[in-house]
Amino acid sequence: METITCAKPTFLKLEQLTESQFNKLSKYIFENYGIKMPEEKKIILQCRLQKRLRELQIDSFKDYIDYVFSSDGQSKEVSHMIDVVSTNKTDFYREADHFKLLADNVLYELSSCPEFHEPMKIWSAGCSSGEEAYTIAFTIEEFHAKNHYFDYTIYGSDISFRIIKQAIEAIYREDKTTAIPMEIKRKYLLRSKDRNNPTVRVKPNIRNKIIFSRQNLMEEKYSIPDYLDIIFCRNVLIYFNRQTQEKVLNKLINKLKEGGYLFLGHSESITSMDLPLSRIKTTVFKKI
Repeated sequence: METITCAKPTFLKLEQLTESQFNKLSKYIFENYGIKMPEEKKIILQCRLQKRLRELQIDSFKDYIDYVFSSDGQSKEVSHMIDVVSTNKTDFYREADHFKLLADNVLYELSSCPEFHEPMKIWSAGCSSGEEAYTIAFTIEEFHAKNHYFDYTIYGSDISFRIIKQAIEAIYREDKTTAIPMEIKRKYLLRSKDRNNPTVRVKPNIRNKIIFSRQNLMEEKYSIPDYLDIIFCRNVLIYFNRQTQEKVLNKLINKLKEGGYLFLGHSESITSMDLPLSRIKTTVFKKI
């Protein structure tokens, strides 16, 4: 069970988020970003927004909501609000069997197809701070070492500007890299000299293969190119309701070329959805 502790304001006393205020915010967040905010999330939303109110020196949720829905707030504040609302949990080699399948089967099949045209295009949708996108790149580079070479581009996207900046910087605490095999670390990561704050950074040749951008999956059109070979959209759909999941999946599939692969998270299901996909393995599908 998640334990929520609200930080105490340093210079002002914040009001509690009322039910009507929560409903207004949660309705807006759901309709525009697809993120479910049921009643039990009220305290979480309140606690996460309190820090933002202190930063803005706004002393009530009423004034904050008025600002969010003002023309100035719509252009400046909404992205900050979504930053604190969105969940950004990820790891290198998360759900590692997907990367094994990518290395052992998918890359060879796609790159050997007579209709294959370089560069291979891969989208890491909901990439958070970039670990998934970089893991894909490591997997491709290792495939090149044992098989034939092909050029590739990875597109990483997330709803949060803040987290995308972290992905672009590609700097991670060393203790967050325990899932990366040592030989991969030696090839593709640089260690910081500061042993009091040990970090690593992905090497430039890998960083240059990835284009990061902000993308709201609720938008009607995506800025990611068409005819993608592979899409990873893992542990993102769990924050949407069933109707929104199917709508988003159809838009993702439209970005895939025929025969392209879609990877979903292990807790996600497309059962009973009408989608042009054939199941390859659990949560791995091919466009038909």
